[in-house]
Amino acid sequence: MTTAMGAALRRIQLGNALSAFGNGFTVPYLYVYVAKVRDLGASTAGVVLAMLAVAALVVLPLTGRAIDRRGPLPVAIAGTVAAAAGALGLGLSATEPLVIASAIALGAGIAVIQPALATMIVWSSTTLTRSRAFATQFFLNNLGLGVGGLVGGLLVDETHASSFVRLFAIEAVMFLVLGAAVATVRLPKGPKVEDPVPTEERAKGAWRAMFADRRMVWLCVLGFVLFFACYGQFESGLAAYATEVTRIAPASLGIALAANTAAIVVAQFVVLKLVEGRRRSRVMALVGMVWTVAWIAAGLSGLVHGAQMVATTLLISTYALFGIGESMLSPTVAPLVADLAPASLIGQYNSAFALVKQLALAVGPAVGALMVGHGMYGAYIGMLVICSLGITGLSWWLGRMLRPAQDNPHRAVAAVPAARVPAEAKADSEADAVVCAT
Repeated sequence: MTTAMGAALRRIQLGNALSAFGNGFTVPYLYVYVAKVRDLGASTAGVVLAMLAVAALVVLPLTGRAIDRRGPLPVAIAGTVAAAAGALGLGLSATEPLVIASAIALGAGIAVIQPALATMIVWSSTTLTRSRAFATQFFLNNLGLGVGGLVGGLLVDETHASSFVRLFAIEAVMFLVLGAAVATVRLPKGPKVEDPVPTEERAKGAWRAMFADRRMVWLCVLGFVLFFACYGQFESGLAAYATEVTRIAPASLGIALAANTAAIVVAQFVVLKLVEGRRRSRVMALVGMVWTVAWIAAGLSGLVHGAQMVATTLLISTYALFGIGESMLSPTVAPLVADLAPASLIGQYNSAFALVKQLALAVGPAVGALMVGHGMYGAYIGMLVICSLGITGLSWWLGRMLRPAQDNPHRAVAAVPAARVPAEAKADSEADAVVCAT
């Protein structure tokens, strides 16, 4: 059983890494491509970027139900086909309606893929191996995006639209590779999670059942603040603050983004060893403190006048600290969502949390850009320091609601007499070794 689970995880992780690699080819260049290469203007480029988020918000409420009824595998394959069609369509489209339609297909496809893959990872892991599985996924995602962005930069040429067609074609192929990889996965018959409930629960209303779970509701509130205070600021508020207040060069902003990726790639498995076996709520609370320091560093970078090197270093350290915090969250948040979910609602819980992330990614950039654009620099940094401190407070409060097995599954299993769980402990240990091999 554990060997099959390990093989399934390897294929899921490989396909996921390759799709992230393909996605990295186009993410940094989408705005330039639509606005300048296709000469459709900044407004159309803005609509295209917005449609990626809007499409996700539309399909995610329906995705969980499809995953729980049909299983995650066919939903993931459907998502890869839609994303591939959208990516290729963007590369071939030269008119505004076609570009927008392609963006909708791409955004919807990617949105469907995320909770489906998360559910497949849950099905292919155990309570004790799940943190490492999600940490590996996050590591490979960032590595793939970083390498793809670097290679894409070598291939792109703003004066030739054909170079962008090549990039989008590569992205489309990588999505299809992901689809082919997951299509060969032999998933276990069901997820291995705590507290399974009868499937009749869905007939009562999956959303109502989830909203009745105050721990999941609280985690969603915490997740919104997490994504708002970090990912929601990367490409808008923080980037604008860096260029307008800290006054760093665009090339230095690229170095700062690289520092974020480097921190994740270098620190991920070191951090994983440090947080494994610790209470998840305390790890998330620590992330809030790390990001508080990060935002204070960003604020100071805008106050240092006449010492540009110091200001730039402070700003780069902000991005690096975000990366360290992200590497602490990857083995913590997604496994907690899975451990909170009843067996019949895993897809619903994953989709709901993905929806919370998309909402934060839609609201965050708008708020950040608006505040920085109106010169509210001090209020902007102050708001995000408060949000980061709020992450710590919310995490402590959530920890009071969680059962020991949900907050720290490793310690909970260790506390059970060995005679009661010899087979499960052995299976978890073997599965962990298989996952480590990936």
